[in-house]
Amino acid sequence: MNKLTQSLTKMFSSFQGLALLLMRLTLAYGFYEPAIKKLANFNDIVIWFDQGLHLPFPYANAVLATSTEALGVIALALGLGTRFFAVPLMVVMTIAISTVHWVNGFSAVEHGWEIPFYYFVMLFVLVGTGAGKYSMDETFLKKYFGSGGK
Repeated sequence: MNKLTQSLTKMFSSFQGLALLLMRLTLAYGFYEPAIKKLANFNDIVIWFDQGLHLPFPYANAVLATSTEALGVIALALGLGTRFFAVPLMVVMTIAISTVHWVNGFSAVEHGWEIPFYYFVMLFVLVGTGAGKYSMDETFLKKYFGSGGK
């Protein structure tokens, strides 16, 4: 029984790199549309941050949110600086939950905080694990340090 457990654990562990790649690509896809909308309608975002959400420094916050999401899409897709970009994206999700989605409850159907929370959790996993085997991060670690991300 112990041998079977070890074999199954080894087999399932071999999927880790693919699982992290799929998670990164899912997150990149999830951030893509909001980033494009912010880039295309930047002045409207500044107005919404100011008059709709009453955020302090609406222009600066719009720049930070937009650039974080846009650069985050690229970083997540490539697995480049994944841990570095995951943290500010987690901040963006926390602000989105608290300023936009919280009042709608949890359910995604009601535009609640369900999806941003899932993104937050997936980003947290990437902070803890790194980008995985199929990433630019892994390639650079092997090239410059002779080892993978572990």
